[in-house]
Amino acid sequence: MNSEPTAKKLFGISINQLYPWLVIGLCALFAFYKYILYVSPSVMTTDLMHQFHVNGAGLGNLAATYFYAYLIAQLFAGPLLDRYSPRFLTTGAIAICGLAALAFASTETLLTAGFSRAFIGIGTAFATVSYMKMSVLWFRPNQVAFVDGFLGTAAMVGAMCGQIPLAFLVAHTGWRMSLIYCGIFGIVLAVVFLFFVKDKKTTETMLATAPKHTMIKLSDITEILKNKKNWLLTLYSGLAFTPIAVLGGLWGNPFFEAAHHLTSTQAASLTTCIFLGFAVGGPVFGYFAGDIPQRIRISIIGTGLALLTLLLIIFAIHLPLWLFAFVLFVFGMGMGSYMSCFSLAKELNKIGFAGTIVALINTGDALFGSFTEPLIGKILDVFWQGKIVNGVHYFSTENYQAALLILPVYLVIALVCLVVLGRMEHEPVG
Repeated sequence: MNSEPTAKKLFGISINQLYPWLVIGLCALFAFYKYILYVSPSVMTTDLMHQFHVNGAGLGNLAATYFYAYLIAQLFAGPLLDRYSPRFLTTGAIAICGLAALAFASTETLLTAGFSRAFIGIGTAFATVSYMKMSVLWFRPNQVAFVDGFLGTAAMVGAMCGQIPLAFLVAHTGWRMSLIYCGIFGIVLAVVFLFFVKDKKTTETMLATAPKHTMIKLSDITEILKNKKNWLLTLYSGLAFTPIAVLGGLWGNPFFEAAHHLTSTQAASLTTCIFLGFAVGGPVFGYFAGDIPQRIRISIIGTGLALLTLLLIIFAIHLPLWLFAFVLFVFGMGMGSYMSCFSLAKELNKIGFAGTIVALINTGDALFGSFTEPLIGKILDVFWQGKIVNGVHYFSTENYQAALLILPVYLVIALVCLVVLGRMEHEPVG
C-alpha cells in the first residue's frame, strides 16, 4: 500500500519528481527573457539612431555595452553560482534585467542608455550559467544532456518573441513603452522565481541523488584554465555564435530591409526563421551526438552547413523570399550544433564546477560580440555614401555585404577549432 500522502502527488506523479522541472522551467523562462532583451535593439534601430543622434558605429557601440558588461559579469557568474545560493543570485540577476530595461525605456541621454544596456548585460550573464548549474543540481547525470537541450529552444523562442511580436509592439506603442512592458515582465519573473525556487539543500528528499557540493578553489580554476580544450571550445563558441548574434541582435533586420525592400516587421519575420531553425537544430543535432568524437563531428557538419547558407544569406539577395526564409532556417538549424560545446565542456571537466566552466565558454560569445557589432557599424560608416533618410544614415545593400563578410570568416576559423579539438581527442594519453 502506498503510504505517500495524496497531497504529495499531482496527476499520479510525485511532487518531488515534478519540482525539478518547475525549477528548470523557470530558468528556461529567464533564458527566454534574456534573448528578448538581447535582440530588442534589432527592431528599433531607426528609433534609437534618431533618439540618440548616432551613426552606425554609435549604434553598434551602444548595443555592445551589453557585451562589455556581460563579458565581465560572466567571469564571476560561474564561480558565484558554484559557491553561493543559485536561488538568490538568479533572482537578483532577473531583477537587475527588469530594472535596467525600465531605466533604458525612460532615459533621454546616450550615456544613461549605455549604462542601462550594460546592466542588462550584467543580469543576463547569469541566465545560461544558472540553467546549466540547476540542471546538474536537480537532475540525474543521465538526464542532464537531455535537459540542457531545451536551453537553446527556450533561448531561441525568446529571440523569436523579440522579433515579430516585439516589432509589432514597437510599431503600435513605441520603443519606450515596449521596453517598459519588458521591464515589468522581468520584475514579475524575479518575484515568481524567488517564491517558487528553493536551493537544492533545502529539499531533503532529493539529497541522495545530488552531487556533493564542493567549494571551488583557485587551484580548480587554474586547472580549468590550463586545459587547452576549454580554450578551443571558448574560441569556437564565440566564433560560431557571433553570426547569429549579429544578424539576430542588431544588423540582420536593417540588412534585410535594404536588400529585400521590406518593412521592419517583415524583416523581423525573416530573422525569426534563424531562431526557429536554431530551436529545431539544437535538439536534432543533440539527438544524433553520442560520445565526444561524435559530438565534434556533428558540430563540424552543422557549422559547415551554417557557413554555406550564411554566404547565400549575404550574397544571394535575389532569391524569392520564401526560399530566402528557408535558407535562413537552415542556417539557424546548422548553428544549433553550437549547443554541443556546453555538454562537451561539462564532460571534459569536473561536474561540480559546471557553473564555472559554462561561464568560461560563454565568455567567447560576449568577447566577440563586444567588438564585432561596433566593427560592423564602423565598416558601414566607412562605405556610407552620404545618403540620409528621415534624419538617419542610410546604408545600401552593398554596404551591408561588405560589412557582414567578416561573419563567414568567423565560421571558417570555428571549423578549424573543431578540427583541432577532434585531433586532440585522438592523441594518445601519457
